[in-house]
Amino acid sequence: MRILVRQAIIKDPQSPNNNKVKDIYIENGQIVDIADQLSVEADKVIQYPGLHVSPGWVDVFVTGTDPGFEFKDTLETTAASAADGGFTHVFLTPNTKPVVQNKTSIDYILGKSVESPVQFHPIGAITKNTEGAELTEMYEMEKQGAVAFGDGTKAVQSAGILIKALQYVNAFKGVVIQIPDDRSIAPHGLMNEGVVSTQVGLPGKPAIAEELMIARDITLAKYTGSRLHITGISLASSVAMIRKAKQEGVDISCSCTPYHLAFTEEDLLSGYDTNLKVNPPLRTAADRNALLSGIEDGTIDCITTHHTAQNKDAKICEFEYAGYGTLGLQSCFGMLNSLKINIDHILNAICFKPKELFAIKGNIDVGSCADLTLFLADTNLWKLEKDYRSLSSNNAFAKRDLKGKVIATILNNKLNINAMP
Repeated sequence: MRILVRQAIIKDPQSPNNNKVKDIYIENGQIVDIADQLSVEADKVIQYPGLHVSPGWVDVFVTGTDPGFEFKDTLETTAASAADGGFTHVFLTPNTKPVVQNKTSIDYILGKSVESPVQFHPIGAITKNTEGAELTEMYEMEKQGAVAFGDGTKAVQSAGILIKALQYVNAFKGVVIQIPDDRSIAPHGLMNEGVVSTQVGLPGKPAIAEELMIARDITLAKYTGSRLHITGISLASSVAMIRKAKQEGVDISCSCTPYHLAFTEEDLLSGYDTNLKVNPPLRTAADRNALLSGIEDGTIDCITTHHTAQNKDAKICEFEYAGYGTLGLQSCFGMLNSLKINIDHILNAICFKPKELFAIKGNIDVGSCADLTLFLADTNLWKLEKDYRSLSSNNAFAKRDLKGKVIATILNNKLNINAMP
């Protein structure tokens, strides 16, 4: 396939053409030429006023549903959601059935990437069946193509197990990904503990459940000298602890979610919206502001959607019984852009930094494989009220104004034209 991208603003700090308007010619999945203007024949020409192009975006934490929970989402529908949201690389948690914990399960996910518009990167489980008791054969999974290791939506509770895992992966410079959640503290908490939880009458989960886990995991990472990525941080105190750890030389990185940037606990005052039942829970406005500051100063390395598909029965019920999580792949960029986060900070958090941390190649240079996201940054406000590519529809952002649209993704020889309105 021959693709010509016309008059796009290149956003790639590694490229000599960064912030310049260029034509890009792609043939059979490879960037063949970049110039001010190109006169070539192409099977597809992509041209929009104000078009931007960057290396393909990366989401480092998407909840796996296939195999085992295909009624929520398949790998094909997850890929469709990701591509429409501008992502060409997606990390999948191991919380499937069976759990991703051996070479066979790694092969299954990687095999699904062959014809997909996105590259799936499996996160291998740290413990067998993600039960937190016995280590898996992480080295075998790493050789087979696992991008990192963690028990996904289940934080490893045992310090002894986690320290062994950190030591294990250190032998091959692997990365452990961990959610900051001490489940022994207020295990029945449904939202942030505070005045709002009292007002709405829901049991709260205190900030200390996140703070203790982060403090512990930083200490273990420092002791082992291993690489640790903490995902889904939600507190001002978490940002402060991670900032201090980085200054002390701990090999740690972190990410937050779009919903922790867009919502606070007060959004639950207007009703028991089960799409806002997330873990870690929504926090205070002060916490949200600290997260935004952490993105600006680079303390927070990545923004990840924690995209979690839930069928209707898991969400159309009492808040107490609802499943955790929200969709987020299709709405991520529009949500972040509507919050007036600097476009360079957005791209750093969903593209450049995750690629650096997890050694994913992809720059806009002649001779490189095509791995691109094409988008508009300045559009009228719009809402993602329909045309979900997911099999599920639990999207907390459905009623929010979004700004900016993904036009297309190109990964090697696969072109995905966005189906969003």
